[in-house]
Amino acid sequence: MAIKTVGVIGVGTMGSGIVEVAARNKLNVVAREASPEILETAKARVEASMNKAVERAKMEEADRDASLAAITWTDDLGDLAPCDLTIEAIVENLSAKLEVFGALDGILGDQAIMATNTSSIPIIDIAMGTSRPERVLGLHFFNPATVMKLVELISTQRTDDAVAAEVTTFATDVLGKRVIPAPDRAGFIVNKLLVPYLCQAIEMYEGGHASATDIDEAMKLGAAHPMGPLELADLVGLDVCLWTAESLYDEYGERFLAPPPLLRRMVAAGHLGRKTKKGFYTY
Repeated sequence: MAIKTVGVIGVGTMGSGIVEVAARNKLNVVAREASPEILETAKARVEASMNKAVERAKMEEADRDASLAAITWTDDLGDLAPCDLTIEAIVENLSAKLEVFGALDGILGDQAIMATNTSSIPIIDIAMGTSRPERVLGLHFFNPATVMKLVELISTQRTDDAVAAEVTTFATDVLGKRVIPAPDRAGFIVNKLLVPYLCQAIEMYEGGHASATDIDEAMKLGAAHPMGPLELADLVGLDVCLWTAESLYDEYGERFLAPPPLLRRMVAAGHLGRKTKKGFYTY
Protein backbone atom coordinates (compact mmCIF):
# COMPACT_ATOMS: atom_id res chain seq x y z
CA MET A 1 0.00 0.00 0.00
CA ALA A 2 1.39 3.38 -0.99
CA ILE A 3 1.04 6.02 1.71
CA LYS A 4 -0.35 9.11 0.01
CA THR A 5 -2.54 10.72 2.67
CA VAL A 6 -1.30 11.28 6.21
CA GLY A 7 -3.36 12.35 9.19
CA VAL A 8 -1.86 14.15 12.17
CA ILE A 9 -3.89 14.26 15.37
CA GLY A 10 -2.75 17.00 17.71
CA VAL A 11 -1.04 19.98 16.11
CA GLY A 12 0.89 21.61 18.91
CA THR A 13 4.59 22.30 18.45
CA MET A 14 5.49 18.74 17.49
CA GLY A 15 2.33 17.91 15.56
CA SER A 16 2.47 21.03 13.41
CA GLY A 17 6.09 20.20 12.58
CA ILE A 18 5.03 16.74 11.41
CA VAL A 19 2.26 18.31 9.32
CA GLU A 20 4.80 20.55 7.64
CA VAL A 21 7.25 17.72 6.98
CA ALA A 22 4.53 15.65 5.33
CA ALA A 23 3.10 18.52 3.25
CA ARG A 24 6.54 19.62 2.04
CA ASN A 25 7.11 16.09 0.77
CA LYS A 26 4.09 16.23 -1.52
CA LEU A 27 1.65 14.29 0.64
CA ASN A 28 -1.97 15.11 1.31
CA VAL A 29 -2.28 15.94 4.99
CA VAL A 30 -5.29 16.06 7.29
CA ALA A 31 -4.39 18.01 10.43
CA ARG A 32 -6.85 17.55 13.27
CA GLU A 33 -7.03 19.43 16.55
CA ALA A 34 -9.98 19.54 18.93
CA SER A 35 -9.28 23.15 19.93
CA PRO A 36 -10.06 25.76 17.24
CA GLU A 37 -7.55 28.14 18.86
CA ILE A 38 -4.70 25.62 18.68
CA LEU A 39 -5.72 24.76 15.13
CA GLU A 40 -5.43 28.40 14.04
CA THR A 41 -2.12 28.80 15.86
CA ALA A 42 -0.74 25.69 14.15
CA LYS A 43 -1.89 26.87 10.74
CA ALA A 44 -0.18 30.23 11.27
CA ARG A 45 2.97 28.48 12.53
CA VAL A 46 3.24 26.25 9.45
CA GLU A 47 2.58 29.16 7.08
CA ALA A 48 5.20 31.30 8.81
CA SER A 49 7.74 28.48 8.66
CA MET A 50 7.21 27.94 4.95
CA ASN A 51 7.32 31.68 4.28
CA LYS A 52 10.65 31.84 6.08
CA ALA A 53 11.91 28.95 3.94
CA VAL A 54 10.98 30.92 0.82
CA GLU A 55 12.72 34.05 2.15
CA ARG A 56 15.87 32.02 2.75
CA ALA A 57 15.70 30.53 -0.76
CA LYS A 58 15.23 27.03 0.64
CA MET A 59 11.81 26.64 -0.94
CA GLU A 60 10.17 27.92 -4.10
CA GLU A 61 7.00 29.99 -3.82
CA ALA A 62 5.13 27.49 -5.99
CA ASP A 63 6.19 24.61 -3.72
CA ARG A 64 5.09 26.58 -0.66
CA ASP A 65 1.69 27.28 -2.18
CA ALA A 66 1.25 23.64 -3.22
CA SER A 67 2.30 22.39 0.21
CA LEU A 68 -0.09 24.69 2.04
CA ALA A 69 -2.91 23.73 -0.32
CA ALA A 70 -2.27 20.05 0.46
CA ILE A 71 -3.16 20.53 4.15
CA THR A 72 -6.73 20.17 5.39
CA TRP A 73 -7.17 21.74 8.83
CA THR A 74 -10.07 20.29 10.81
CA ASP A 75 -11.54 19.73 14.25
CA ASP A 76 -13.50 16.68 13.02
CA LEU A 77 -11.81 13.33 13.59
CA GLY A 78 -14.06 11.84 10.91
CA ASP A 79 -12.17 13.81 8.25
CA LEU A 80 -9.25 11.40 8.73
CA ALA A 81 -11.22 8.54 7.13
CA PRO A 82 -9.22 8.64 3.83
CA CYS A 83 -5.82 8.53 5.57
CA ASP A 84 -3.38 5.71 4.83
CA LEU A 85 -1.30 6.59 7.89
CA THR A 86 -2.25 8.54 10.99
CA ILE A 87 0.25 9.95 13.47
CA GLU A 88 -1.08 10.86 16.91
CA ALA A 89 0.74 13.67 18.70
CA ILE A 90 -1.59 14.70 21.52
CA VAL A 91 -0.91 15.10 25.24
CA GLU A 92 1.07 12.34 27.00
CA ASN A 93 -1.93 10.75 28.68
CA LEU A 94 -2.81 7.10 28.06
CA SER A 95 -6.55 7.56 28.52
CA ALA A 96 -6.63 10.41 26.03
CA LYS A 97 -4.60 8.42 23.51
CA LEU A 98 -6.81 5.35 23.91
CA GLU A 99 -9.87 7.49 23.24
CA VAL A 100 -8.32 8.79 20.01
CA PHE A 101 -7.12 5.38 18.83
CA GLY A 102 -10.45 3.77 19.66
CA ALA A 103 -12.26 6.38 17.57
CA LEU A 104 -9.77 6.08 14.70
CA ASP A 105 -10.22 2.31 14.75
CA GLY A 106 -13.83 2.78 13.69
CA ILE A 107 -13.09 5.53 11.15
CA LEU A 108 -10.05 4.37 9.17
CA GLY A 109 -9.96 1.78 6.41
CA ASP A 110 -8.84 -1.76 7.22
CA GLN A 111 -5.40 -1.25 5.67
CA ALA A 112 -4.65 2.04 7.38
CA ILE A 113 -1.71 2.21 9.77
CA MET A 114 -1.89 4.00 13.11
CA ALA A 115 1.22 5.48 14.69
CA THR A 116 1.84 7.37 17.91
CA ASN A 117 4.51 10.00 18.47
CA THR A 118 4.55 9.33 22.23
CA SER A 119 7.87 9.81 23.96
CA SER A 120 7.00 7.92 27.12
CA ILE A 121 3.94 5.63 26.97
CA PRO A 122 4.41 1.94 26.07
CA ILE A 123 3.23 1.46 22.50
CA ILE A 124 1.66 -1.92 23.29
CA ASP A 125 -0.70 -0.27 25.80
CA ILE A 126 -1.99 1.98 23.02
CA ALA A 127 -2.08 -0.76 20.39
CA MET A 128 -4.18 -3.10 22.51
CA GLY A 129 -6.87 -0.45 22.71
CA THR A 130 -7.64 -1.13 19.04
CA SER A 131 -8.93 -4.09 17.05
CA ARG A 132 -5.79 -4.02 14.88
CA PRO A 133 -2.69 -4.00 17.11
CA GLU A 134 -0.70 -5.50 14.24
CA ARG A 135 -1.12 -2.17 12.39
CA VAL A 136 -0.06 0.06 15.30
CA LEU A 137 3.47 1.25 16.03
CA GLY A 138 5.46 4.13 17.42
CA LEU A 139 6.86 6.78 15.10
CA HIS A 140 8.80 9.18 17.31
CA PHE A 141 9.90 12.44 15.69
CA PHE A 142 12.18 15.00 17.31
CA ASN A 143 11.69 18.73 17.74
CA PRO A 144 11.84 20.63 15.45
CA ALA A 145 10.54 17.92 13.14
CA THR A 146 11.36 19.98 10.05
CA VAL A 147 15.06 20.00 10.98
CA MET A 148 15.82 16.89 13.02
CA LYS A 149 16.61 13.94 10.78
CA LEU A 150 15.97 11.12 13.24
CA VAL A 151 12.79 9.12 13.64
CA GLU A 152 12.61 6.25 16.11
CA LEU A 153 10.36 3.42 14.92
CA ILE A 154 8.99 1.28 17.72
CA SER A 155 7.35 -2.05 17.02
CA THR A 156 5.47 -3.98 19.68
CA GLN A 157 5.09 -7.73 20.15
CA ARG A 158 1.98 -7.46 17.98
CA THR A 159 3.20 -5.16 15.18
CA ASP A 160 3.24 -6.86 11.77
CA ASP A 161 6.80 -6.92 10.40
CA ALA A 162 5.47 -5.88 6.99
CA VAL A 163 3.82 -2.81 8.51
CA ALA A 164 7.04 -1.80 10.24
CA ALA A 165 8.97 -2.28 7.01
CA GLU A 166 6.44 -0.22 5.05
CA VAL A 167 6.57 2.69 7.49
CA THR A 168 10.37 2.51 7.61
CA THR A 169 10.53 2.81 3.82
CA PHE A 170 8.00 5.64 3.84
CA ALA A 171 9.81 7.66 6.52
CA THR A 172 13.14 7.11 4.77
CA ASP A 173 12.27 7.51 1.11
CA VAL A 174 9.37 9.97 1.28
CA LEU A 175 10.00 12.03 4.42
CA GLY A 176 13.79 11.91 4.10
CA LYS A 177 14.34 10.80 7.68
CA ARG A 178 16.91 8.45 9.18
CA VAL A 179 14.93 5.67 10.83
CA ILE A 180 16.33 3.76 13.79
CA PRO A 181 14.37 0.84 15.27
CA ALA A 182 13.91 1.13 19.01
CA PRO A 183 12.57 -1.25 21.66
CA ASP A 184 9.15 -0.69 23.21
CA ARG A 185 10.71 0.40 26.52
CA ALA A 186 10.33 3.71 28.29
CA GLY A 187 12.47 6.39 26.66
CA PHE A 188 13.20 4.21 23.61
CA ILE A 189 16.83 5.08 22.71
CA VAL A 190 17.31 8.84 22.69
CA ASN A 191 15.24 9.78 25.73
CA LYS A 192 16.60 6.88 27.78
CA LEU A 193 19.94 8.70 27.55
CA LEU A 194 18.83 12.30 27.16
CA VAL A 195 16.21 12.83 29.86
CA PRO A 196 18.36 11.63 32.80
CA TYR A 197 21.03 14.06 31.56
CA LEU A 198 18.53 16.92 31.47
CA CYS A 199 17.24 16.02 34.92
CA GLN A 200 20.79 15.93 36.31
CA ALA A 201 21.33 19.44 34.99
CA ILE A 202 18.07 20.57 36.63
CA GLU A 203 19.20 19.02 39.94
CA MET A 204 22.53 20.84 39.68
CA TYR A 205 20.76 24.13 39.10
CA GLU A 206 18.25 23.46 41.89
CA GLY A 207 21.08 22.58 44.27
CA GLY A 208 22.93 25.81 43.55
CA HIS A 209 25.95 24.17 41.90
CA ALA A 210 25.94 26.76 39.12
CA SER A 211 23.69 29.20 37.31
CA ALA A 212 21.55 28.08 34.37
CA THR A 213 23.76 30.05 32.00
CA ASP A 214 26.97 28.57 33.39
CA ILE A 215 25.63 25.00 33.23
CA ASP A 216 24.66 25.48 29.60
CA GLU A 217 27.88 27.25 28.64
CA ALA A 218 29.94 24.54 30.32
CA MET A 219 28.34 21.80 28.24
CA LYS A 220 28.50 23.80 25.01
CA LEU A 221 32.13 24.79 25.41
CA GLY A 222 33.38 21.77 27.32
CA ALA A 223 31.50 18.96 25.59
CA ALA A 224 30.87 20.58 22.19
CA HIS A 225 27.09 20.32 22.56
CA PRO A 226 25.15 22.69 20.28
CA MET A 227 22.78 23.53 23.15
CA GLY A 228 23.13 23.36 26.89
CA PRO A 229 20.87 20.96 28.83
CA LEU A 230 18.61 23.64 30.33
CA GLU A 231 18.21 25.37 26.97
CA LEU A 232 17.38 22.01 25.48
CA ALA A 233 14.88 21.18 28.22
CA ASP A 234 13.11 24.47 27.45
CA LEU A 235 13.03 23.55 23.77
CA VAL A 236 11.75 20.01 24.34
CA GLY A 237 9.14 21.28 26.81
CA LEU A 238 9.42 20.83 30.55
CA ASP A 239 6.11 18.97 30.60
CA VAL A 240 7.50 16.45 28.09
CA CYS A 241 10.66 16.11 30.19
CA LEU A 242 8.54 15.42 33.27
CA TRP A 243 6.31 12.85 31.57
CA THR A 244 9.29 11.02 30.15
CA ALA A 245 11.21 11.06 33.44
CA GLU A 246 8.15 9.67 35.23
CA SER A 247 7.83 6.94 32.62
CA LEU A 248 11.51 6.02 32.94
CA TYR A 249 11.26 5.88 36.73
CA ASP A 250 8.10 3.75 36.57
CA GLU A 251 9.72 1.36 34.11
CA TYR A 252 13.16 0.92 35.65
CA GLY A 253 12.76 2.04 39.27
CA GLU A 254 16.21 3.63 39.46
CA ARG A 255 16.48 6.61 41.82
CA PHE A 256 18.58 8.64 39.36
CA LEU A 257 15.69 8.50 36.87
CA ALA A 258 13.19 10.21 39.19
CA PRO A 259 12.20 13.72 38.07
CA PRO A 260 13.65 16.54 40.20
CA PRO A 261 11.23 18.43 42.50
CA LEU A 262 11.97 21.70 40.69
CA LEU A 263 10.86 20.20 37.39
CA ARG A 264 7.52 19.22 38.93
CA ARG A 265 7.04 22.70 40.39
CA MET A 266 7.83 24.46 37.13
CA VAL A 267 5.36 22.31 35.20
CA ALA A 268 2.70 22.90 37.87
CA ALA A 269 3.31 26.64 37.48
CA GLY A 270 2.83 26.44 33.72
CA HIS A 271 6.45 27.34 33.01
CA LEU A 272 7.01 24.82 30.25
CA GLY A 273 9.86 26.43 28.31
CA ARG A 274 9.77 28.05 24.90
CA LYS A 275 6.14 27.20 24.17
CA THR A 276 4.96 29.24 27.17
CA LYS A 277 7.74 31.86 26.83
CA LYS A 278 9.12 30.96 30.27
CA GLY A 279 11.17 28.06 31.58
CA PHE A 280 14.75 28.20 32.76
CA TYR A 281 14.95 31.26 30.49
CA THR A 282 12.45 33.90 29.43
CA TYR A 283 11.65 34.06 25.70
